[in-house]
Amino acid sequence: MTPNLAFFIRVLVSVAALLPWQHGFAQGDAAYRILPPDFNEDKENQMMRASMRRHVHAALDARLEEFEAALKSQKTIEAYQRRRREFLARVFGPLPERSPLNAIVTKQIARDGYSVEHVLFESLPQFHVTANLYRPHGEGPFPAVLLPCGHSANGKAYASYQKASILLAQHGFVVLCFDPIGQGERRQLIGEHPHLIQRPRSEHNPIGVAPILLGRSLGAMMVWDGIRGIDYLCSRPDVDPNRIGCTGISGGGNLTSYLMAFDERIVAAAPGCFMTTHRRKNEHPGPGDAEQNLFAQIRDGFDHPDFILARAPKPTLILAATHDYVPIAGTWEAFRQAKRLYTVLGYPERIDLLETNDKHGFTRRMREGAVRFMARWLQKRRLEVFEPHDVSILSDAELQVTPHGQVRWLPDARSVFDLYSESQTALAANRPPLTPEIVREVTGIRPLEALPEPQVEVLEDDELPHQMIVRPEPGIVLPALYWPGGDRRAILIAPGDGMNSAVSQAQQLHDAGHPVLIVEVRDTGETKTRNWRFYGADSFIGLMLGRSWLSMRADDLLICGQWLAEASDRAGIVLHADGEAVPAALHAGFLEPDLITTVQARDGLESWRELMTSRDAYDHIHQAVYGVLQFYDLPDLVSER
Repeated sequence: MTPNLAFFIRVLVSVAALLPWQHGFAQGDAAYRILPPDFNEDKENQMMRASMRRHVHAALDARLEEFEAALKSQKTIEAYQRRRREFLARVFGPLPERSPLNAIVTKQIARDGYSVEHVLFESLPQFHVTANLYRPHGEGPFPAVLLPCGHSANGKAYASYQKASILLAQHGFVVLCFDPIGQGERRQLIGEHPHLIQRPRSEHNPIGVAPILLGRSLGAMMVWDGIRGIDYLCSRPDVDPNRIGCTGISGGGNLTSYLMAFDERIVAAAPGCFMTTHRRKNEHPGPGDAEQNLFAQIRDGFDHPDFILARAPKPTLILAATHDYVPIAGTWEAFRQAKRLYTVLGYPERIDLLETNDKHGFTRRMREGAVRFMARWLQKRRLEVFEPHDVSILSDAELQVTPHGQVRWLPDARSVFDLYSESQTALAANRPPLTPEIVREVTGIRPLEALPEPQVEVLEDDELPHQMIVRPEPGIVLPALYWPGGDRRAILIAPGDGMNSAVSQAQQLHDAGHPVLIVEVRDTGETKTRNWRFYGADSFIGLMLGRSWLSMRADDLLICGQWLAEASDRAGIVLHADGEAVPAALHAGFLEPDLITTVQARDGLESWRELMTSRDAYDHIHQAVYGVLQFYDLPDLVSER
């Protein structure tokens, strides 16, 4: 039976007399603050943002050097492309087996010059995709364009996506515009039975944590939907499978970029309001939702323009807006890299950029430009395309594919939570025996001998507790309080809510004869990040660097624990942790049992397995470790210790 994490992992006789866990501090206690009151006030230069920035810039500088070297010849370009395609195969794969699409057309609407078919297909068994197919009149076969949607609540029914699809259909293209996971008729955070749906917030972050733990990404699931959408197009007799295009804006531009670099069937691609560089985007507006951040992509040198470079010299049009929040300066930097590489290959005309004097969105000039581009490369026609100002679009209800407006209410339909649970169960049944080596390999937590000596600055030592700052690495500061002296075991306390929640407990432990150190691990207490784009944005930058908050915090605890053992002249210490610090504490105790003899954990995440079905999984984004459920779950650190 797995012990509950609210109790001791291992209770030693020598610590049986420890005082009970307490929260808060007694009335009259001092409220300690170590760092200046304006610490992290500048959101652009908060501690974790600045720390991640340093690593990002180093990785991207190395990538630019590699890119410059690749331009020497066609052979070096091909090697560069091969490495990028191998990266995509790793982060998007392994792909599921293709199962029957079971595609049906539930309705058809005749329009002037084209028709709209309501299509339902299964990208995985019982995992349904809703789409509208815009078809020109005539027999075909026609070239076809896949149109993934951006972050519209109503998905495929959003006005500009309808208008883009209509304009393409009016110029001889079959268009499949489909709902992404979490949007339109594919909402996941809803009840099991039809009922009134409230205005949705973005679902991508709440449902994007579980795939990280499983060693995949929400982006990979969306890519698979797109691949199956192309499968459906290619299965139709009225579509020419050798003339496939893809275009989309914002989140649809993101998915277009993924698909155009990954699926070789896409001949012409026009990603919009997405293409820039990580160096620019990480600063403003910041990382996108969960599906837009691939594990280790920055660490491994995969920048935005690499989605284009990996497919060169296939025709690609960057759609951009001058007044977009996607940094236009980065867009031009990406375009310049692509133009240089395409020119070396001898096809400079196959890469272009269209910049409209607009804000973010699939605006009229972008829609016209996308049609002209697709006509050139898929129809061998040069057209002047102008969209009328009075385009007639359909209502959400008229474009609805399913009977009740949601795929989750179809008989026997599976949700993402069903898929996650099934994957977790399959992984759990095949895990290898847990060893410290496996934990280190998965998390990147360093052994004691590889940890740096911390810089410890005592700010106030005239009275107890001593106020200190611990610097475990350049740019990271950890506020701390230290009560030296005593002849009993040394206690390290890592409170998730900041040091003042543990002062009373620490004082009583010290009065009972224990040397005590309270430390706020990074991004807790005084160093907690102030939200700048959304909660947890920095953790996605860490994900793209291949670094997890949990592993960095575990390193903090081990560095501070080692310092405490030496400063107090104790062979081993006891670690108390609560809240945000619990998973890191469990790892530190499991990996270094001679240093951390006992861990007392409370009020923290008890199992990653819980997050497979949790609607609040994103609250634990800082506890997510890529691929960890392939090898162990948090309770295993307890039972195996």
